Amino acid sequence: MSTRKPTIADVASAAGVSKGLVSFALNDRPGVAAGTRDRILAVADDLGWRPSVTARSLSTRTSFALGLVIRRAAEVIGADPFFPSFIAGVESVLSDEGRALVLSVVPDEAAELTAYRTLAADNRVDGVFLTDLRHDDKRFGLLEELGLPAVALGHPASTVLFPFVELDDTSGIRAAVSHLVSLGHRRIAHVAGDQSMIHGGRRRESFSAAMSQAGLDDSQVIETDFSVGQGADATRRLLNADDPPTAIVYANDPMAIAGLGVAQQRGLDVPGDLSITGFDGSDISAFVFPALTTITSDPVEWGRVAARTLLDQVATGAASNVTLAPATLLVRRSTAPPQ
Repeated sequence: MSTRKPTIADVASAAGVSKGLVSFALNDRPGVAAGTRDRILAVADDLGWRPSVTARSLSTRTSFALGLVIRRAAEVIGADPFFPSFIAGVESVLSDEGRALVLSVVPDEAAELTAYRTLAADNRVDGVFLTDLRHDDKRFGLLEELGLPAVALGHPASTVLFPFVELDDTSGIRAAVSHLVSLGHRRIAHVAGDQSMIHGGRRRESFSAAMSQAGLDDSQVIETDFSVGQGADATRRLLNADDPPTAIVYANDPMAIAGLGVAQQRGLDVPGDLSITGFDGSDISAFVFPALTTITSDPVEWGRVAARTLLDQVATGAASNVTLAPATLLVRRSTAPPQ
């Protein structure tokens, strides 16, 4: 049998004051003597009173929730450790603020734009996180039209009115190529991500620039949707080539781990026959065999910073852009000189 939650009326009765005075004290409004406010707060704490989110939403016209709409296939998200880690970072901030995260996974652009319109029309969230930025991103214009605050993950392709939290991943890709070149690799391939996404295109461009700087052919590139399945298929295609690579730079850890499995199924020695690098520094990358050389980022911290930035944007109407520490190369056992 559930226990009835204490109400403002209970607090008022126990403190010997009116409900109106309790409301003023609990909402930190002027007109309440300091001693009386302290006594009311102490009584509320003793009774275990907690504010009703529904009532607060009605009185303050806020939802006490933030939104995250992800436009990717569900199986891609399920295999990618970035989003769970990012969400954990967001939740670590929101839980302290008494707020919630509203998550939606959608298959395409039309569904994503509809999701934002619905969130705004129903007043379900006070602001949203924008992931997987694109070159011709329609979301910024829509959110401006809807009056819905937002923070972008990554540097937008054009000037926008919303703040962003970015991480330089180009230095990590360059470091991975430089590392492989220093080991003696000359045939280096890249399993790239979705080129419609700014970060997918940026990682490919960084790979090509690093290969060009080393005087090497950068043509062994296969584009994917960042999924494990396409990462595995890309690896098979590269290994079936007449002149297969001796090293592969993957655009994320899940694809790199899939590629590691494909190579081992073929009887190849990693790293003797094939060196492999990933991107993200996911926890699982340290426990595969051999442990994966990868480019580390911190999606949990990215989530924390993005949440604080969006809360500032919601509260004040403005927030500063934030640049996180750049991604760095973590060398493990999946890379070695070619045999």
